[in-house]
Amino acid sequence: MPKVTLKFKEAVLKEIQLDKEVITIGRNLDNDIHIDNPAVSGSHAKIITEGGRIFIEDVNSTNGTFVNGKRISKSALNNNDVITVGKHTLVFSGPSSQASEADKTLQTKKPGLNETIVMDTRAQKAMMGETGGAAAFGDKIGGFTIIEGASEKNEYELTKRLTTIGKTETAEIKLKGFFAPKVAALINRTKDGYFISPPGTKTKIKINGSSLEGRHELKDGDIVEVENLKMQFYIKA
Repeated sequence: MPKVTLKFKEAVLKEIQLDKEVITIGRNLDNDIHIDNPAVSGSHAKIITEGGRIFIEDVNSTNGTFVNGKRISKSALNNNDVITVGKHTLVFSGPSSQASEADKTLQTKKPGLNETIVMDTRAQKAMMGETGGAAAFGDKIGGFTIIEGASEKNEYELTKRLTTIGKTETAEIKLKGFFAPKVAALINRTKDGYFISPPGTKTKIKINGSSLEGRHELKDGDIVEVENLKMQFYIKA
């Protein structure tokens, strides 16, 4: 069955089977592929199966949808095509389709009137990790101190834009145990602070004893439990 693999840089977040005629992509929680990032529109794009062919279609998003680096309005997908949405990528695995010239045409769209951050070229490159700019995230650095559970270190500084907690080899904070998920939680560092969110799978995340539902802004002193790891969040003075 055709599928897409959601990635952030080289970190694989999850795989999604294309088992429906329409798969929606966006920042809103009701999307089939939920990407919690301010560069992604609430309803950003959709993957459509039509007549045995699979297409990616932009849904009037603010920052656009790209296939192999080219902005598209609608394009047939071929095996190993890379779809870019904000700073995340979706790698398509499936049969190749012969796209028409109309499918491949670059169409520039006006930004939608929503709260999605509009990126200029430099900002877009920064979101994709091509430029630096740590100052945009503020001077304060947050981190975790391990309270309970097996971990490689007792303390982790969160200096990256995205920190992964899980069992995957690319995770910055690794979970132990045979049943630990590859990606259990994601920490986003923004100019407004640090935010923790589940990757879309059913993982055990608690904040100060309460189960996490959706995105949560971390505060100094918060107790975070991810699977069997218990940590305290701090902000350096």
